[in-house]
Amino acid sequence: MTIRPPMLKPGDTFGIVTLGSPLEPAEIDERIAFLKNHGFQVVVGDTVYSGEGYLAGTDLPRAADLMSMYRNPAVNAILPVRGGVGVAGVLPYLDYRFISDNPKIISGYSDITILLNVLYQFASQITFHSLLLLDFRDSTPPYNFEQFLSATASTAAPRQILNPPEMPPMAGRVTGNVTGALVGGNLTSFVGSLGTPYEINTRGKILFLEETHEPVNTVYRYINHLKMAGKFDECLGILIGECTNCTDEYGKSYEDLITDVLVPLGKPLVTGIASGHGKYKAAIPIGAVVNLNADQGTLTVLQPTVYNPNPKSPAEPISL
Repeated sequence: MTIRPPMLKPGDTFGIVTLGSPLEPAEIDERIAFLKNHGFQVVVGDTVYSGEGYLAGTDLPRAADLMSMYRNPAVNAILPVRGGVGVAGVLPYLDYRFISDNPKIISGYSDITILLNVLYQFASQITFHSLLLLDFRDSTPPYNFEQFLSATASTAAPRQILNPPEMPPMAGRVTGNVTGALVGGNLTSFVGSLGTPYEINTRGKILFLEETHEPVNTVYRYINHLKMAGKFDECLGILIGECTNCTDEYGKSYEDLITDVLVPLGKPLVTGIASGHGKYKAAIPIGAVVNLNADQGTLTVLQPTVYNPNPKSPAEPISL
C-alpha cells in the first residue's frame, strides 16, 4: 500500500539537507530567509554548507542528515537544497523501514529524483517531483508555488495538472487512456541507476521523463539505454517533460527524437508537461495513482497525495 505523508500546514518546519552537489552559502541563507519570512520554521542539516568539489561531503554524513530529518519529530517536510550529482551515494545508508513508518513530505527534481523513486519503491512513500530549496525565492513564478501547495498542503482530489497559460498545453502523441502509479523524473539519474539495486521499476507504471543541458544525440543514447533495459516495454504509458537548454545535433531536435524513438513504441504518450528544470514546474507526485489520457492530452492525480492528521480541523491556507 502506498503511504501518504501528513499535509503541510502554516508554521510547519522544513528540514534542509544537501544530498548531492553543494550550493553557495549565500544562496542557501537567502532561501532559508524566504521560508522564515513566510512563517515557516527551519532545521538545517549538518552537511548543508559542506562542499568537497562536486559533492557536499561524503556519502554517509549526507545520508545521516536525511535520516536525522526523518527521525526529528519537529520536522514536517524535507527540502534538499539542490540536485547536481551524487544523490545515489546516500541510498545504501538509508533506513527504509523507519522512513516507511514515519513518512514526510520530500520534494525535489534533477538528481534528487533517484531518491524520490527509491523512497517510493523501498518505503512505499509518495514523494514530490517539485520544488527544491533553491526555488524558494521571490522570482519563482506563482504557478510553481501553487503547484507545490496543491500537492503538499491540500487533500483535494482528483487534481488535473495543467500547464500555466504561458506555455502550450500538453499534447497527446500516441492515443490511449491508462491509469496507474506514476514514476520517473530526470533521465540521466535513471540511466545511472540501471544494473544497481536502485534502478527504476516501470512495470505497470506510467513513466515520466525530463532532461536538461544535454545535446539531443546524448538524450537519444539515454532513452535507447532505457529501451534496451526493457523500461518502456514494462510501462503502461509515457509522460514527457521539457528538455531544458538541450541542443539540436546532426539536424535533429528533441521533438524529432520524440517522433522518431518514442512514438513508435506505441505506448500512450503525452508530451510537453511543465517540469523539473524548466521555468515552470508542475508538482508531479511519485507513486501516486494518476490517469494519463493521451486522447485528450491530460494528466489527472486521482487520489489525495497527503493526508490531514486532524481531519476535524479544516486545513488553513498557505501563501507563498
